[in-house]
Amino acid sequence: MSFENLPASVTVVEEGDKRFFLVGTAHVSLESVEDVRRTVELVKPDSICVELCPARHQSMTRRDDWRKMDIYKVIKEGKAVFLLVQLVLQAFYRKIGDRLGVQPGAEMLEGVRLADETGATLVLADRDVQVTLKRVWGFLGFWKKFQLLTQLLTSIFTDEDVDKSMIEDMKKQDQLASIMGTFAENFPQIKERLIDERDIYLAQKIRMAPGTNIVAVVGAGHVPGMQKYFGQEIDLSPLEELPPPSKWGAFWKWGLPGFFVALLGIGFFRGGVETSMQAASIWVVVTGLLAALGSAAALGHPLTILSSFLAAPITTLHPILAAGWVAGLVQAWVKKPTVSDLEELPTSVLTVKGFWTNPVSRILLVVVFANLGATIGVFISSSMIAAKVF
Repeated sequence: MSFENLPASVTVVEEGDKRFFLVGTAHVSLESVEDVRRTVELVKPDSICVELCPARHQSMTRRDDWRKMDIYKVIKEGKAVFLLVQLVLQAFYRKIGDRLGVQPGAEMLEGVRLADETGATLVLADRDVQVTLKRVWGFLGFWKKFQLLTQLLTSIFTDEDVDKSMIEDMKKQDQLASIMGTFAENFPQIKERLIDERDIYLAQKIRMAPGTNIVAVVGAGHVPGMQKYFGQEIDLSPLEELPPPSKWGAFWKWGLPGFFVALLGIGFFRGGVETSMQAASIWVVVTGLLAALGSAAALGHPLTILSSFLAAPITTLHPILAAGWVAGLVQAWVKKPTVSDLEELPTSVLTVKGFWTNPVSRILLVVVFANLGATIGVFISSSMIAAKVF
């Protein structure tokens, strides 16, 4: 086979008797789909590797799974924020794809389809998306988390022009290196977990694919980094470990309730029962009111807003409960999502209006905003109580 006939996006790596054809793609590109098809046709590979994990493969190939989602389970397991981030990311890619007339991840799906059509072994070579996101999130400080969420939300609600030439230009390695360099300056921890670690992971999984001729469909940004790890045996278990619980998280869970109880005790000894009662009233009113305002901002049902007010003063003193969970469960009960709501969720979140009007995404927003309001209420009420006591 002549390498000259391969698409320009293909990088060939040899290791022993194995030959790897790395198809560097843009994740929203018709040209990338054609590059995958042409490479497989020329190489006739024993295995086709794609930059997907089992969970992402399932979500892309079984799109009706949205209708089976148990929103109550999502809230109870504390996965509302994680699901919200996933929706924002999917909406961002879909927004670009709609403009270019191509399905996000179409080149990956083409690899999956060709594996089935040709009889090649399909290898899902990427790390589990939940492990990746948890490692990204877990190693960020509070301010960086806030910046990341702001940037993600802004990306979906802005109307920046994207055209085919921009996407294809991104496939050039020199421009990608420049983009990654800027990204690393702003979020070095994210680049390490999201890009560098997955370069290692993808390279090792692709190396282990059966056969001698292997086609791998990966984002073009991964190709330069992956090339460094062929010919090396690297243990992947450290890259699959979840970050340890934050010490600050333990402080917020146990320290703040303890601080409030201490303030009540000091208030009692300094000013008697009346001061303690006033301190308790401040806690109830401020935390409850701000949690209720959070639910109202998410356009929650009146019963949801009321439940936020009643739950916040109690849940903020409990290390494993959250006002948003209570509010989200009430919202799901009074406005139970239908199958149609679940099916429309991926398209609803493409706009601000859709985000707030779809019953499913509204529940997620209620959870997040009620929790945010209650947290702000804790800081404000603690400051007010401390000023009163001392």
